[in-house]
Amino acid sequence: MAEKPDLQQPEQAYLVYDDDCPVCRTWCSDAFPDDSAGVVLVDARKDSALMDEITAAGLDIDQGMVLKVGGELHYASDAVREATRMSRRGGLMGNLNRAFFGSQALARISYPVGRAFRNGLLRILGIPFIRNLENRP
Repeated sequence: MAEKPDLQQPEQAYLVYDDDCPVCRTWCSDAFPDDSAGVVLVDARKDSALMDEITAAGLDIDQGMVLKVGGELHYASDAVREATRMSRRGGLMGNLNRAFFGSQALARISYPVGRAFRNGLLRILGIPFIRNLENRP
């Protein structure tokens, strides 16, 4: 059996998201259009040591993105808030990101709304959930 790619280097930040979700994919590609911010986008649907770490930590990727920075896992609203701080500035989307996710209080209010929209959209489009915690040892 092939070994899972590790992808992890301590100096990098990794944002784990659902690439099959049109909203998640659009948000991530707009916030991080290239590697200039030092954030590596990782598709949660692909097998990796990082997804194993997220699952072992009991984090449900269907309920929140994960940002790993310096060995620390940030989850859901905290992940998006930290990612927003690292994302490109300016432009309509950059300003909207900061308006909705720029502070802890705003992110804790805005993120659940975005997550509910994402989950509803996946159901409408017939895209299966990731369910990373279902087969957890």
